[in-house]
Amino acid sequence: MLLIPNFLNRRSNLLDPFEGFPPLSSHSNFPSETSSFAAANVDWKETQNAHVFKADVPGLKKEEVKVEIEDGRVLQISGERSQEQEEKSDTWHRVERSSGRFSRRFRLPENAKVEEVKAAMENGVLTVTVPKEEVKRPDVRPIQISD
Repeated sequence: MLLIPNFLNRRSNLLDPFEGFPPLSSHSNFPSETSSFAAANVDWKETQNAHVFKADVPGLKKEEVKVEIEDGRVLQISGERSQEQEEKSDTWHRVERSSGRFSRRFRLPENAKVEEVKAAMENGVLTVTVPKEEVKRPDVRPIQISD
């Protein structure tokens, strides 16, 4: 069953995909250097053994992406896409790919084993796996009821 978030069902609350982007300069077809490209889309799922984060970072090399644990429980995924060099002889008809920095932060739950985080990148998708501590079942022992 496919679940569609409520904000996609309401016409009046449609999201603007260009919200947060500065307007293009009148002197260039490139966004300003301080703009950031759309935050990497991230999926977070919890399995029986781990929290798994998948971030779309197309066109980036693993050297251009950082995965860090801050303050003991905050996972930060960040990176930067360099702006393509503008040649004076080139005529740009459309510039849709953005450049700049991005950063996503997630507070990890108490059961996360932050010392064992692993990250891998394949085909423009960064996968960060945060193992979970085993849930300890309480020791239950029967108590004899006396007469």
